[in-house]
Amino acid sequence: MRRAGVLVSLATLALTACIPHVDRPAGYGNAPPRPYRDPPPRRDDPPRTLEDTPREDRAREDRPPQDIPGRDTGEVTTLPAPRPAWEARPVNADATTIPDTTYVVRPGDTLSRVADRSGAGLEAIARANNLDSPYSIRAGQRLQIPGGRYHQVRRGETGIAIARAYGVEWSRIVTANALVEPYVLRADQRIQIPGDASGGTASASERARAFTLDIDDILTGGEPALASNQAPARPIATPRRVLPSNAVVTAPARLASGGFLWPVDGKVVKRFGHGASGERNDGIKIAVPVSTPIHAAADGVVAYVGDGIAALGGLVIIKHGGGWTSVYGHASKLLVQRGQSVKRGQTIALSGDTGFADRPELHFELRKGRTPVDPTSQLPRT
Repeated sequence: MRRAGVLVSLATLALTACIPHVDRPAGYGNAPPRPYRDPPPRRDDPPRTLEDTPREDRAREDRPPQDIPGRDTGEVTTLPAPRPAWEARPVNADATTIPDTTYVVRPGDTLSRVADRSGAGLEAIARANNLDSPYSIRAGQRLQIPGGRYHQVRRGETGIAIARAYGVEWSRIVTANALVEPYVLRADQRIQIPGDASGGTASASERARAFTLDIDDILTGGEPALASNQAPARPIATPRRVLPSNAVVTAPARLASGGFLWPVDGKVVKRFGHGASGERNDGIKIAVPVSTPIHAAADGVVAYVGDGIAALGGLVIIKHGGGWTSVYGHASKLLVQRGQSVKRGQTIALSGDTGFADRPELHFELRKGRTPVDPTSQLPRT
């Protein structure tokens, strides 16, 4: 019997050797499923991009949500990046309060020298006296010096951080100082802080509003102040390089030809403007499966990447030039860095249902300056 068993085993081995080896198709077998989210990167790991992702993993990320084990779209996955400039560079609330006065111009005075002597902002004095650039003044001229609280901007400070230091909404500071695009402050510039000139403490509700961000805050108060000899940063070509928080990102000179394209292919489930319950939507909502690639609507430079606006979850903002900006919200995975140059149609994020999304969807906005524009008026008709 033992000899018969040995002969059977030898016959089996010989038969097996004659069978050609065939690779199993992908997904075949009972191997445990790969987790949907990548493990946290180590501190010394370079940022991972879509191009770095194996082809089979890209396909997995594009699968419908029901096919993805253990997905958690309420969490935003981002590339390693420094904190936003308004968090990295705190502001000391040390504004100088001055009264309304009249200044008599001395021989050799410039408006900048008058501002230094009085403690007021140069632009505030120019507005109060109807002076246009280059602000020519003459000896003996009487200038009205507008009183109030004036904060002297330091290099790297942002409008958002200044607003938070004083407990005043940044939009009020923009209005009080008649700030205009590109909204980049200058080191040593004096800006007026509206509100109680006595320097009293802001109420809890006022401070809460100062700490609540919206798109307009990021666009007008998110860039750090430039020193007099400092130039804006050049756009980066890849997310592998990370700009520091104090680098200033500016928009392209003009909007590239070709116009805008749809960032995703899906059904518009919420349109621009006021809804049935009276709430205003500054963009459109497009329903798409989770992990659908989101494409840049036009060439541009990434101005913001993160989840600092709770309602919008994972968020990318791109400046396109000519005053145009596009906004992409509710993303589950962000694939670009602040200051990165992107091309029309380039994948910048993957969709999700982060923030206050009603379903897996993309919140998409277009803005001209500070004004939201109905995206469907600028996109190709489908």
